[in-house]
Amino acid sequence: MRRSSLVVLGAALLAAPVARPVHAQDAPVVVVTEARLDPFPLTVEAIGTTRANESIELRPRVTEAVRAIRFQEGQRVTAGQVLVELDDAEALAAVAAAKAALVESTGQHRRGQELYSNELASASQLELLEARRDADQAALDAAEARLADTVIRAPFAGRVGLRRVSPGSLVSPSVVITTLDDTETVKLDFDVPETALSLLREDLPVRARSAAYPDSVFAGRVQSVDTRVDPVSRTITVRARIPNAEGLLRPGMFLTVRLLRDDVNALVIPEEAIVPERSEQFVLVVADDGTVEKRAVTLGRRRPGEVEVLRSLAAGERVVVEGTQKARTGGKVQARLRAEAAP
Repeated sequence: MRRSSLVVLGAALLAAPVARPVHAQDAPVVVVTEARLDPFPLTVEAIGTTRANESIELRPRVTEAVRAIRFQEGQRVTAGQVLVELDDAEALAAVAAAKAALVESTGQHRRGQELYSNELASASQLELLEARRDADQAALDAAEARLADTVIRAPFAGRVGLRRVSPGSLVSPSVVITTLDDTETVKLDFDVPETALSLLREDLPVRARSAAYPDSVFAGRVQSVDTRVDPVSRTITVRARIPNAEGLLRPGMFLTVRLLRDDVNALVIPEEAIVPERSEQFVLVVADDGTVEKRAVTLGRRRPGEVEVLRSLAAGERVVVEGTQKARTGGKVQARLRAEAAP
């Protein structure tokens, strides 16, 4: 009986597995890469509207008949160039009358000074003569200003639009004679989300495209950023200036805008390192001793093959890019660094 018990016990010992220590070479092999800070240009796309650098509607300041039109529709004009001449007969007569009155009052004031110096006139009489002379001088200035208003000049260099009056027409300050636009440089206004406000600054480069010229790219730079955020759309208006020497862009055109900032660095990792679970994103971080940690991260912008990590990861930490199915949280792995070309 004792012999049979010993035989059964020996058989059981032979059948039981032998416990062996786990060596590092038995751990699964994974490929890792280091999170790194790389240039990650900021790109914001928007729809913008072009505006002339300077733009006005030319209207007369006085009510008179048009005597002559000195411009052609679409003509390029210089600052100060005469565009329209109005009937100035009445204005000329008013200037002549004001000059005559000034000559008379100036002479009376001069004689009054002589009488006052000889004690033949009082100081109050001299003051009245001086006041009359000054009033006549002001009347002459006003008459000359009205005369100048009968000639309409270009306030700045630009291109005139369509002519809306004819010679002989009676025009008033409510009548638009033509338009004048300076489009050598155009302003481009577009809205960007308030989340990009901290990255905006003057002189940022912009690239714009128009459906009218699909093969052309219009380059410019940010001129200014509005001081207020729209409380409804939560956007802020940015204004850029785009050179337009060829005159391709017109005021009121819609352009697709791309705002670039190339001095922005970001912490990036390969996209294949991301392990999505429901609505969260994770990475497997490998410590120096080979221990695996599963860590939730916050992602930012993306570009082909790479993604920006905003939180929970530091530059130089190693993340698993191949073999994520082999790695277990808290377990050990053999990490092999991926041989990557310099970006």
